[in-house]
Amino acid sequence: MDIQEFKENQKTTFLAVEYERIQGEIEEIEMLAKSDPEMAELAEEDLKNLKEQQDALLKQMQDIVREEEEEDRFPNEVILEVRAGAGGDEASLFAADLANMYQAYAEKRGWNMKVLSSSTIGIGGYKEASFEIRGMDVYKLLRFETGVHRVQRIPETEKSGRIHTSTASVAILPIRKKVTFEINPADIEMEFSRSGGAGGQNVNKVETAVRLIHKPTGIDVRCTSERRQEANREKAMLILTAKLQELKEEEEAKKYAAERKNQIGTGDRSEKIRTYNILQDRVTDHRIKQSWHNLESILAGGIDPILEALVIESAEKTEDEK
Repeated sequence: MDIQEFKENQKTTFLAVEYERIQGEIEEIEMLAKSDPEMAELAEEDLKNLKEQQDALLKQMQDIVREEEEEDRFPNEVILEVRAGAGGDEASLFAADLANMYQAYAEKRGWNMKVLSSSTIGIGGYKEASFEIRGMDVYKLLRFETGVHRVQRIPETEKSGRIHTSTASVAILPIRKKVTFEINPADIEMEFSRSGGAGGQNVNKVETAVRLIHKPTGIDVRCTSERRQEANREKAMLILTAKLQELKEEEEAKKYAAERKNQIGTGDRSEKIRTYNILQDRVTDHRIKQSWHNLESILAGGIDPILEALVIESAEKTEDEK
């Protein structure tokens, strides 16, 4: 049994060493049994016990690795981005509605959600904002939220009663421990600025906000959530890595889209995935062609039925593909 992989994994190193120690005992007893036939019967019982111990250790190591693989596939930390699309101020207000919806849902799940950076408009909407969410099953449940969300409603400022259609895009970026590529430091441009917002007399005196630009792709990220520049730089690097990983996975998904029957949508933030029709009190997910009512409850964080339907649909498609 080759256990080199387990020896190289910090979580299984001790178990692998113990496995090897037992293997040494087994080999000694087997040699002793060969040289002394009278010991063979006694050795048989010892060997059985030792091999049972080995089997238990092997199962424990395999379980740990399996859990790691599951955690890497569905990490418990994501970056949520919302960005206003078509519709002017109304789109920014809708982006804020979506952010508030996810905030309320995170609270219900016991997840931790905090703002990393935001750009707002005067009436309270988001031009764009990014949040960090940590919690059990966060990516497993939110992974299908990436895409364009559309709202149809009569804005409060609309005197003629005309229905407006506005959009906002959502991106869910998983933060994975294992990254399949390296970022060349020379490809990153770094800028520092003062963090905005309320915070007392010391705010804006120190340049703690960090902006990173990945020159080959033009992707830029900004982090203002931490008090120290170094902490913001680390968090910004984490977000940039997640964005580059997403870009890579998006390209792969498009490349093999025809073969991936279990895919719900393209996972592309430009795909229209859902419509929130306020007048008809209905939200429709276009990928699975299902609708739900009681929009007030949904926008207050009651999105479990939608997320569960998407997870079930994905699981069924995956099963059909096998």
